[in-house]
Amino acid sequence: MSAAFGLSFEGKETPAQVRELVAVAEANGVETLWFASHLFQREPIAMASMALQSSRHVRIALMAMSPYSVHPVYSAMAAATLDELYPGRVTLCFGVGAPRDLQAAGIEAPQPLQTLRESLAIAAELLSGEVIQFDGKKYQVHDRRLAMGGRKVPLVLAASGPQMLELAGRIADGVLISAATSVEFVNWCLDLVAKGEAEAGRRIRRIGLLYAALGGSESQAHDKLRRTLAFILRGAHHARNLELAGSVLDQEALAAAFLTENWVEVERLVTDDVVRRHAASGTIAQVQARFSAYNQVGLDELVLAGQGDAAVLADVLRVTRPAG
Repeated sequence: MSAAFGLSFEGKETPAQVRELVAVAEANGVETLWFASHLFQREPIAMASMALQSSRHVRIALMAMSPYSVHPVYSAMAAATLDELYPGRVTLCFGVGAPRDLQAAGIEAPQPLQTLRESLAIAAELLSGEVIQFDGKKYQVHDRRLAMGGRKVPLVLAASGPQMLELAGRIADGVLISAATSVEFVNWCLDLVAKGEAEAGRRIRRIGLLYAALGGSESQAHDKLRRTLAFILRGAHHARNLELAGSVLDQEALAAAFLTENWVEVERLVTDDVVRRHAASGTIAQVQARFSAYNQVGLDELVLAGQGDAAVLADVLRVTRPAG
């Protein structure tokens, strides 16, 4: 079975761009719009509300709301309110947050596993409509319920580490795997999710972010993604992702080049081979082959990332969606 399609927004898109992209996405069968919660970018709750208002049936997801910057009670409130306005069209996703963003805001992120476990539990209890009685190590929430009552909002966990992936399998409704991840890394992640699922006797939704670019030639397409992939793959936490893919990339040199905006060096380090292994990029046939590979690994939803142009998005969807 082919995976469903989603579309992500990073917060850099203007309201006008979002409206154009939403129209193209809905017209081409995209099921969910994922709005990232990146500090210093556009606020995802407001942008998601606009997207819901300007569309008819597409879902939205508040993506990787960090309990370190937004209390889980507030995230649950936001999701429940949007679901009250647009029933059945809202998903809430929790995540630790981008380390460099949190650092720039002076926010520490200790004990992520415990914090995310409690955040999911608090949100689930509040969304049930019942009066909450929660005593955790990080949070204590008592004697209140959501004014909106119970809301059927799926809870997703953004995860990449072994313990977080197993946690998603045990207690979340879905798992979100980062963009720039190789097919091999996605497979490794899903094996860990399955371990958590087996312990709980359940199966959750598997979602993966994926960068895609089309070009007249393979190199032209890859050029569109080199800086984007560099931004993500420079992070030390992507070492296993690179290793499993068989990618050769000097992360330390890449981080230094990115910091000094030495784009010539950045683009030299992110070779064609790296782009090939960590995105769906190239000619139509190459992009279709990569989408097939990510589809076959067992994802239920492929979320297109980095699509800022409505015409380009339409082309990508046209060549990658199954015929009929």
